Amino acid sequence: MVMRKDGRKSDELRPVTVERNFTKFAPGSVLIGFGETKVICTASVDESVPSYLKNTGKGWITAEYSLLPGSTSRRASREASRGKVSGRTQEIQRLIGRSLRSIVNLSALGERTIWIDCDVIQADGGTRVASITGAYVALVDAINCLKKSGKIASEPILGSIAAVSVGIVNGESLLDLCYEEDFEAQVDMNVVLTGEGKYIELQGTGEEYAFSDEELAAMIKQAKRGIDQLTEIQQKALEK
Repeated sequence: MVMRKDGRKSDELRPVTVERNFTKFAPGSVLIGFGETKVICTASVDESVPSYLKNTGKGWITAEYSLLPGSTSRRASREASRGKVSGRTQEIQRLIGRSLRSIVNLSALGERTIWIDCDVIQADGGTRVASITGAYVALVDAINCLKKSGKIASEPILGSIAAVSVGIVNGESLLDLCYEEDFEAQVDMNVVLTGEGKYIELQGTGEEYAFSDEELAAMIKQAKRGIDQLTEIQQKALEK
């Protein structure tokens, strides 16, 4: 296995930390760290749904994502000040939302919306996969609050979900890319899986590089190994 600049093996995650109840008011709040990448994920409950879901008995889960000023080496300006959400932000928000909806019975949730906010306070690669992984823990905490208050009777959570990045750098398949590796990657892929190993999303792109079936299989194998570890970390955090 190739040894990386930070001393990790090719199939090794960065140190992962999950701190629950990070903020006071949201029923679900998590500070998640993938190495130097740090994201605050909060889950808030709104007792209403979008107009097209009214009187259907179904709930909704949606997400917002942002890079906060100071999260990168060059200040990231607030998109609100520009009056427009970037295409990248919209893509990530939709990815987070649909990933979480895939493991929730929206009918069991009732006619309410859970808002997932993922605010990146420090970006060093993998912010979207860290957001999904942390948002799952925040979502579980928020739903547990709804169950304890008697607002929902049955369990809406159908399974767990986690995400990780993988890529090819200098011809080697690497798990959980930091920013420097992501910048140099010939192939960059984000993988979202359930805890049972079922696929929710694959986002893979070659940068002036076409990758083979064998290389794709190697990346997916590493991603599954990483997500198995992330799932265990999530469950241990939720047991505390």
